[in-house]
Amino acid sequence: MAQDIGESAVYLKSDVSDYEDMKALAAYTKEKFGKIDALFANAGVMPGGNMSELKVDDWGNMVDINVKGVLYSIAAVLPEFIAQKKGHILVTSSIAGTRSVPGNAVYSGTKHFVRSMLDSLRMESVMEETNIRTTTIYPGAVKTELLNAIAPSETKTMVEEFYKIAGMEPEVIANAVLYALSQPDSVDVSDLMIRSIKES
Repeated sequence: MAQDIGESAVYLKSDVSDYEDMKALAAYTKEKFGKIDALFANAGVMPGGNMSELKVDDWGNMVDINVKGVLYSIAAVLPEFIAQKKGHILVTSSIAGTRSVPGNAVYSGTKHFVRSMLDSLRMESVMEETNIRTTTIYPGAVKTELLNAIAPSETKTMVEEFYKIAGMEPEVIANAVLYALSQPDSVDVSDLMIRSIKES
């Protein structure tokens, strides 16, 4: 993708669960472009499974990526945004972050965390007058690699069938991100819930 866009796009392989990696990514971005205007924290995993299955390693991985990954990404750019009194933080939650979901309790919990944390950050920015915009995106089913983390099971088969019916193309979410970013600096699109008309 970076080659298609040209010199206006660069990339650096990074691990969102590693704070040093995220700080290095922020420094690299600033070095290449002179400043950082926005952050889109979109990494996530969704292994699935009932709590009774005690998939403790999966729980830890979800917390590392879905929670710590978001926190570390924000921490890497927040000092810059505060100093310049401007910036936009966009984070992918999920429709599962607005309601409880059986078979996905921990995933749902991590996405509830994102929702609450980012709204608190928005309010803190208002109080501290740092002018940081925040956008929480709540997608429904999107055709991405997210399903690859689910172990082969009856649940995975069911989810895959659902995605065939109601899965949206990633471009739908990209357009929502562009919409939020394109608003005037004085306007904050705080929440965007996006789902297929086939998803209840």
